Amino acid sequence: MTVEQAAPAPGRHAAAGLLSARGVTMRFGGLVAVNNVDYDVYEGEIVGLIGPNGAGKTTFFNCLTGMYKPTSGTVSFRGRPLRPRPQAVTKAGVARTFQNIRLFANMTALENVMVGRYCRTTTGPISAILHGPKYRREERETRERALELLRFVGLERSADHLARNLPYGDQRRLEIARALATDPGLLLLDEPTAGMNPQETRGAMELIFRIREQGLAVVVIEHDMRFIFNLCDRVTCLVRGEKLCEGTPESVQSNPRVIEAYIGTGPEAAEGA
Repeated sequence: MTVEQAAPAPGRHAAAGLLSARGVTMRFGGLVAVNNVDYDVYEGEIVGLIGPNGAGKTTFFNCLTGMYKPTSGTVSFRGRPLRPRPQAVTKAGVARTFQNIRLFANMTALENVMVGRYCRTTTGPISAILHGPKYRREERETRERALELLRFVGLERSADHLARNLPYGDQRRLEIARALATDPGLLLLDEPTAGMNPQETRGAMELIFRIREQGLAVVVIEHDMRFIFNLCDRVTCLVRGEKLCEGTPESVQSNPRVIEAYIGTGPEAAEGA
């Protein structure tokens, strides 16, 4: 498959590279879910990852975040190879949310965010058991940071509510707050607006823009094309596990091969569509 790639945005080559994937391939027996994909994310940009169902988007996310060890290829973050272990990837500065919400249902919103923060604490087991000074200080700082993030995503008033009792859209925002608690440099969102109504979707877009204003880069998998093309600086399209094209939202959404991949027509009909 020939990859079409638009010219990068002005100054893109001058921007610092954040995440780099080279030749990432993921096989499950005889099935090739991701095939030789190169991928780059730069500081401070929002990148969309699109493709029809079964294109390999979530599998590729799992390769980037250590959920899967790629069959071949490399992934690096800020110039250093990422070990294919979720904990190592999180500590390196890459956080993610999931297509299916994964909250601790019987913990409060505040406690869920505090859990995300613990990867940045250094209290040893003895100090934690004895509630020593270092433990108390870090616990206080963790709580303060968690409350700050709940305010940031608009859930401050729900801090003491159980996660399972929150509305669906609030659960999505809570998962984002928990990911932000790990102090990432890169945030990967897997279908953050799935199941949301139009008002909630607009709120999610505004939140992602505010996250970028905090200095983070964001990668978004999403099936809502209007959301993706209004949100992203750059969009990559995967089809059958391979990169079909990459470029500005305008160039990707008008690409006949992308239209063909989504609606299943030939090139001539796709151009008409």
